[in-house]
Amino acid sequence: MPRTALAAVHDGHGDRLTVREIQVADPGPGEVLVRIAASGVCGSDRHVLDGEWSLPTPTVMGHEGAGVVEQVGAGVTDVAPGDTVILSWYYPCRRCRACAAGKAWACTGTRSNECLLPDGTTRLRDAAGVVYPYLAVGTMSEYAVVPESAAVRIPADVPMDVASLIGCSITTGVGAVVNNARVPAGASAVVVGCGGVGLAVVMGLALAGAYPIVAIDTAEEKLAAARSFGATHTVRARGDAAQVAAEVAELTSGGADYAFEVIGRTETIESLPSLLTTAGVGVLVGLPPQGAKAAIDVLELAESGKTLIGSNYGGAVPSLDFPRLAALYLAGRLPLDSLISHRVRLDEVNEAFDAMRAGTRTRSVIVFE
Repeated sequence: MPRTALAAVHDGHGDRLTVREIQVADPGPGEVLVRIAASGVCGSDRHVLDGEWSLPTPTVMGHEGAGVVEQVGAGVTDVAPGDTVILSWYYPCRRCRACAAGKAWACTGTRSNECLLPDGTTRLRDAAGVVYPYLAVGTMSEYAVVPESAAVRIPADVPMDVASLIGCSITTGVGAVVNNARVPAGASAVVVGCGGVGLAVVMGLALAGAYPIVAIDTAEEKLAAARSFGATHTVRARGDAAQVAAEVAELTSGGADYAFEVIGRTETIESLPSLLTTAGVGVLVGLPPQGAKAAIDVLELAESGKTLIGSNYGGAVPSLDFPRLAALYLAGRLPLDSLISHRVRLDEVNEAFDAMRAGTRTRSVIVFE
């Protein structure tokens, strides 16, 4: 039976979200109805609100969520009512060449980026018509209907606020280290930007046994957070890329083996090679505005044998990586509770995004009563 849900909706203009009721239909074949318990407030949502990325509207925002399965459609076998699940914002089709090769993050059959279910529709409506779930999950809502492959079961003893972060920032950051870069123990590493995803990269490097781990940010509070999550050294950036590169070179005996850009700014992307040693690897984790271009000294990059690689969703296979990360959390190997600085209500979502813009919080999570 269709139900109403309170949701944070973006109507396509301005940077404010409106919390209002929408209609949520029953799940169709191969679909799952999830009662959302927690949704992270992530920078990818901010890109949309600030006009840097375009989407179909109106849109229920949020893509970093966890909850409990309430109902399943015909043919669903992966999950059942009562299961605790994390939602994957890039649901794999499980049929394309990339999926067959174990690269769910590179799936070419998904319609996630269109904010559509596999059949090209959504299960959300309001008085004016169709409402789109952001990245086909729309987690800033009391209910979501998602494809079966987007609902990944985890142990019920993982707190919902922690589980929600595994759905994006933790998987993106830790995955960039262990899946994309495959950082070996003892390798030196630099993290540029210590927001939620940057701190997840720091945690991933600590997990992998990297040393030293150098965190770079403009805010001392974020550098302090990075130290608490495993950074061995920190550098306060003050707008001078040469100064930052010199400090990194001193801390890493000439340059880092690995450097992670986790902001998505062209200036920091362009400076990433300067932080690397010969044959070092730079990893692009942060997402810039659509159409952004960066200038790289190609000759220097080639002659020094440096590599730049892109990281999408941490190179993750959610059905495998979500449970692994949950298990590492339960084992005390990933201190994810400490990453959450603010637990907020749905009607405080705009204040949470304002705090993100100001850089005054580590991570906000919307907790549904």
